[in-house]
Amino acid sequence: MRKNILSDLIITKVFSVSTMYTQAGYFNQRKERPRWAIIIKYEGETEYISKGISYLSNIGHAVILPRACSYEWRCLRGGHYAVIEFDSPLSYDDIIVFPIKNGQKLLEAIKRLEANRTHADELTQLESIKDTDNILFMLIRAESKKYLPSQKKEKIDPALDYIAEHYTESIRNDELARITGLSTVYFRRLFSEVVGQPPIDYISSVRINKAKEMLESDFSSITDVAAALGYRNIYDFSRTFKKQVGLSPRAFKESIDSGN
Repeated sequence: MRKNILSDLIITKVFSVSTMYTQAGYFNQRKERPRWAIIIKYEGETEYISKGISYLSNIGHAVILPRACSYEWRCLRGGHYAVIEFDSPLSYDDIIVFPIKNGQKLLEAIKRLEANRTHADELTQLESIKDTDNILFMLIRAESKKYLPSQKKEKIDPALDYIAEHYTESIRNDELARITGLSTVYFRRLFSEVVGQPPIDYISSVRINKAKEMLESDFSSITDVAAALGYRNIYDFSRTFKKQVGLSPRAFKESIDSGN
């Protein structure tokens, strides 16, 4: 759920990037926070409490405080923390915590952002937004990786890379297995275990996700989209699209055009 929230986050302005210090025992409250914040407490530890749930902020846990959330916080162990405050139209009323293995890497990214803002020019705000987006991506990517068996994923990475470049073409399991150096049977089983679906289903989902993106634009007809994605005809495309999305391509495009 939290990854979906952050994926929908559109940063409109970065207000501040600061390094601050809090003494042990300091206590405060905040009701309906007016903007978003990313915090990493790289010295000591702070406890945030929202809706009766306690969250810890330290070098191993990055905290995101969304716009509109209410909470209280207490510094358990004094020390410095880095904070980015930014604005977005999106609101969310729960605190988000990301366990991180390399808090120092995240801290360095925030420190670079802080340093870059001292040399303000007409591009500073755009660069700040880009860098903050990258920091959010680091958090989401790190969390996604921890759910994948790293050695197993490494074995199928060549197949994933190939699919990303050739998903509009006809791709067979034995072709992907050969790229990875695995037997077809073992490759298919390993791919399904790591990705959560068989290779052919994954390729189909990649195509349909790309189709949704193309249908949201003003530049392609449904027939053009089907052709661009390698479907034999519009009927095969429409049948597959409706099976995965629950709407026909035409109904999906009409829902986008009407703003629903």
